[in-house]
Amino acid sequence: MPPRSATDPAPSSLREQSAAEEYRPDPKRWSALSVTLVVGFMSLLDVSIVSVALPSLQRDLAATPATVQWVVSGYALTFGLMLVPAGRLGDAFGRRRLFLIGLAGFVLASAAAGAAPSVAWLVAARLVQGLAAGCLAPQNSALIQQLFRGGERGRAFGLFGATVGISTAVGPVVGGAILGLADGPGGWRWLFYVNVPIGVVAFLLALRLLPRGGGGGRGRIDVVGVLLLGAGALAVLFPLVQAESGGLSRLWWLFLVGAVLVAAFVAWERRVVAHDGQPVFDPRLVTQTRGYGIGAALGTVYFVGFSGIWLVFALFFQTGLGYTPLQSGLAVTPFALGSASAAVVAGRLVERYGRRLTVLGLAGVVVGLTAAAVVLLLVPPSAAGWAIAPALLVGGIGGGFVISPNITMTLRDVPVAMAGSAGGGLQTAQRFGAAIGTAALPGLFHLVLSATGEDYPAAAAAGLAVSVVGALAALALGVVDLRRNRAEDAADAGDVADDGSPVPDERHGPDGVHTHGHAWHG
Repeated sequence: MPPRSATDPAPSSLREQSAAEEYRPDPKRWSALSVTLVVGFMSLLDVSIVSVALPSLQRDLAATPATVQWVVSGYALTFGLMLVPAGRLGDAFGRRRLFLIGLAGFVLASAAAGAAPSVAWLVAARLVQGLAAGCLAPQNSALIQQLFRGGERGRAFGLFGATVGISTAVGPVVGGAILGLADGPGGWRWLFYVNVPIGVVAFLLALRLLPRGGGGGRGRIDVVGVLLLGAGALAVLFPLVQAESGGLSRLWWLFLVGAVLVAAFVAWERRVVAHDGQPVFDPRLVTQTRGYGIGAALGTVYFVGFSGIWLVFALFFQTGLGYTPLQSGLAVTPFALGSASAAVVAGRLVERYGRRLTVLGLAGVVVGLTAAAVVLLLVPPSAAGWAIAPALLVGGIGGGFVISPNITMTLRDVPVAMAGSAGGGLQTAQRFGAAIGTAALPGLFHLVLSATGEDYPAAAAAGLAVSVVGALAALALGVVDLRRNRAEDAADAGDVADDGSPVPDERHGPDGVHTHGHAWHG
């Protein structure tokens, strides 16, 4: 069969897409994964690493608190906006190409941020840096889909999940360490400069190791869909990233605008699919791909607490107890260590235990964070840093069994040709959850602090309680998905003829891809 051209129509069903995906193991796949994980760690670390440097940034650049906050929130905003379009571009034009473009942009923007002569320059560089990071992120998960199968894919996603968990948790530690080494005026610039040599080396290695091709060979881009999704995401995210400067009270109406735009985006994408077009995000990923919709929802509610809790801990330890940024980061290191080690183990077990790992992990998170809240309320503040460590370790081990198995279970039945947009959609959902958490939990912390006359343990415990609620909501979704998977697997086990041969089942493509009883007809 001749290769498909960019102008050929897309396959009309998931079976046709799966049949077209012939897998040949790349001998350089583990080396390529190492490069993408280093880059992924670097880009995700930049979400939180800068937060510890905001006081020195504000002083050195003579900036207002509201302006300097954009150094953090601007990066998070453009990061989230770019994920789905970049995933689709990678599917259409090649993941290697998009990865290299994003990495080059990230390195250049990091250098510009480090050399910024003014806060306006720095904010602009951070906006570009966020766009580049959003371009990189979906290529990471898509390349795993492309390069690995079976148990190897689970192990690869385990490493990817460990990278996500560690980078989120250790940002304050790394930031505090860099500021400690680069003490004095302008020391914050090294938070950005450190990306440059790492990024240059990674770029050279990626040129050599990443596989060529890998795109879907479909070069049409749904411009209307990109604009609707971008505008809708901007309307929802903007009040959240402006929360600390009163964005929620001033800009609440943007949530309504965002809801209308997202609804229009969904209607448009359905229309594109109905006319055999190429949507920026195919809604059938949610409605017809086993595990994708509920996995994305689980990731969203989990990240509400998982992302926001680090700001609560930073406020508690630094403002309440007078810790330095490095000491504050070290106090929460047990969670990062537990999460990292458990994520690697979970990657090896996910093919065998599936969604059960996520359920077990979420139960561990609930127990660990609940215990942490109780410890903060009962022990003297001077002993809180040590006393909370065992509870955080338990919560971290649980967290390690959540992120990487959920990524694997959410993306495992996605056609490789759509891996970029699917990964971008999943990470966008997580970014929305993170934006909500980073706005809501510190806000609740300050609210309880004011109501209790600066009772810092009570304020921190309230933030932890919200994280526990988010984990419980994710746990409920995990249990629902586990029960549904068991029911479907039991039904599949009965699909045999009298002679023991399998009965053809529309729910499965030729590679075992499950589509909930529906073929993907355009």
